[in-house]
Amino acid sequence: MICKQFYLSLSNQNYHSSMKKIKKATKKEIGSIKTLFLENYPDSVTELHYKNLYELLVSVMLSAQCTDKRVNIITPDLFATYPTPLKLAHAELDKVKEFIKSCSFFNNKAKNLIKMAQRVIEHYEGEIPLTQKELMSLAGVGQKTANVVMIEYTEANLMAVDTHVFRVAHRLGLSDATTATKTEEELSKKFKTDLHLLHQAMVLFGRYRCKALKPECDDCFMVPYCKTTQTFKV
Repeated sequence: MICKQFYLSLSNQNYHSSMKKIKKATKKEIGSIKTLFLENYPDSVTELHYKNLYELLVSVMLSAQCTDKRVNIITPDLFATYPTPLKLAHAELDKVKEFIKSCSFFNNKAKNLIKMAQRVIEHYEGEIPLTQKELMSLAGVGQKTANVVMIEYTEANLMAVDTHVFRVAHRLGLSDATTATKTEEELSKKFKTDLHLLHQAMVLFGRYRCKALKPECDDCFMVPYCKTTQTFKV
């Protein structure tokens, strides 16, 4: 979801100079943007395939710097072999690596998956926790991953920022922050409610319409509020 190129771009001087030229959305515009997202993506959910909280967490962990499409190809065999945290906790590292080798950074992800499962068994009686703090205590789970899991599974009023959300937020003048965390804070403050729907709406909008290199601007419902299509490409 968040790629290495995304982080590198945040320290690029061209990024800082281009962002100064983008006009910030007004309070009225923010309200209109929010309404349009909710109208166009009223029932937005993740495109990751999962059957339970355990599968959701594993899928979100794998999706870091990897496409949802690729994750959905990987996980059926992985979950068939390791259907519970207990099974995964006792898995052999090399076997887990084999299942997820087509995923980016599969070596570290395999280690984190096993460590995550082991902590779930040792500290949470085999049940995936559902608070941000507890989720972030698991190996390989940062704030974004924790938020995505809670957004999807509990419809928590939280925002999570991946490359798509980051790009859309800046193109619409909703944020000029140079980090995903600060962008998350700005979006949460400005939108206030329905954050779980808005997060996924912005993901889908950025993934399929407001794309990095070739945004589909013709007939786009956000044209009146777009501040730039060219100066921000991550």
